Amino acid sequence: MLSKNQTKLITNLQRKKFRYKNQLFVAEGVKVIKEFLKSKFELHALYSTTDIFIQSDQKCEFITQADLKKISSLTTPQVALAVFKIPPPSTISSSGISIALDGVRDPGNLGTIIRQCDWFGVNQLICSTDTVDVYNPKVVQASMGSLTRVEVIYTDLPQFLSQEKRLKLGAFMDGDSIYDTPINEKDCVLVLGNEANGITPEIEALISQKISIPQYGEIQATESLNVATAGAILMSEIKRRSFSQPK
Repeated sequence: MLSKNQTKLITNLQRKKFRYKNQLFVAEGVKVIKEFLKSKFELHALYSTTDIFIQSDQKCEFITQADLKKISSLTTPQVALAVFKIPPPSTISSSGISIALDGVRDPGNLGTIIRQCDWFGVNQLICSTDTVDVYNPKVVQASMGSLTRVEVIYTDLPQFLSQEKRLKLGAFMDGDSIYDTPINEKDCVLVLGNEANGITPEIEALISQKISIPQYGEIQATESLNVATAGAILMSEIKRRSFSQPK
């Protein structure tokens, strides 16, 4: 049975200030937890309603479904919940392909973009300080374990881009078509903007090249693509180009 202190701590971790005060975050669901258990993330506590982790080297505390419902942030709680320690921040790499997010606020979008980075082999995701917190439970859930393989780094984005030597690509509605734009560098930063407002003017001024995804529909009534969808299309094309270039 969970103590009041355990319950209070875990439920408090749904809020950003308590996550960073305690340097802890929550992961839910067997698949997600197993991904974290085999990664560099350090386990703080593991709770389960079944013996699914009995073969694991990690100590698991059995709880009731009622207890799980008290501490879960999900509408329909899954079998298990774990608490992991927030690792120290990584340093930003100056080579390869990186994605940068300018004020992305939706947890589902951030989680999906992390999965896409994992899929396309982009190891670092650089976020502005006003981007949603990566350890938000909804982000962790949406990333489906990919957070264990993609480094997410928060920084002063204007300052970072002003000092960045790599090609800086920005996703804009009025940019040049990604399919017609020559991109010769294997090292670049792709900037994706806020869901409602796109890339801020301050960041726009630092972009080397504006790119876009052409709209092929005859009516063309759709205003824009979801930021995660756009990110996947652009990442795919940029990665394709990098592999097609001579080594």
